[in-house]
Amino acid sequence: MHAVASASRLKGQTIVLVPTMGFLHEGHLSLVRQGRKLGNQLIVSIFVNPTQFGPNEDFEDYPRDFNRDVQMVAQENADIVFAPEAADIYPANFQTFVNTTNLSNKLCGLSRPSHFKGVTTVVAKLFNIVQPHIAIFGKKDFQQLIIIRQMVCDLNFDIKIIGAATFRESDGLAMSSRNTYLSQRQRSSAPALYQALLNAQKMVNANIKKTSTLIQKTTQFIEARPETQIDYIAICDPRTLEDLKLVKQPALMALAVKIGRTRLIDNMILTP
Repeated sequence: MHAVASASRLKGQTIVLVPTMGFLHEGHLSLVRQGRKLGNQLIVSIFVNPTQFGPNEDFEDYPRDFNRDVQMVAQENADIVFAPEAADIYPANFQTFVNTTNLSNKLCGLSRPSHFKGVTTVVAKLFNIVQPHIAIFGKKDFQQLIIIRQMVCDLNFDIKIIGAATFRESDGLAMSSRNTYLSQRQRSSAPALYQALLNAQKMVNANIKKTSTLIQKTTQFIEARPETQIDYIAICDPRTLEDLKLVKQPALMALAVKIGRTRLIDNMILTP
């Protein structure tokens, strides 16, 4: 991969990277389609990264279907699938990690303390191996997007980071590989996350600006659905992820909810 990327750069080609953990869906493919328009060589990485999973999380059970993924990527005219083994990315005696100190300790980082250290480490390695000019990440994982941008700035990666809009099911549920875990009853509860975000924007439109009120109403709305357990609901500055007391400027509303045993995330920028 490194040799191919170096040769492409010598030819003056623009390399675009779409990093994924596989089990692709239309949300991933929307990133691939966007990437196809931006460069000469489009690379999709498929790697279920063990270092971003906690001890009791779903690394072993995370859905995988490599042959299907390759077919889907080929239909979108990607040039290369880069699918390393874990032993290639983390060889024996591996001991170097990349970590953002403040951004990683908020939102999802509170309940998944080692998660973003795994994310930034593997993305830094992918950047060094693939040598992209452009990399595309979905805004569904907004905290991840902000952290990657911070890392790129702090470590002087010469890479443009693009955030792509969240791709949703017809009922508003953000597309995720983990949606396949949901039972039929749980699936009927899942659209409440997006509906709650829309309701919060309506409250802001009605001049309800106190974030404590918005969070309380959102909590009540989600908890009224079967099998829901809120991990967090936060309203914060979209650059620093610091909590806000009032929505006086565009603010990120982010939430994580367990439905049954499946943890789902979603977010929206609330605009006064």
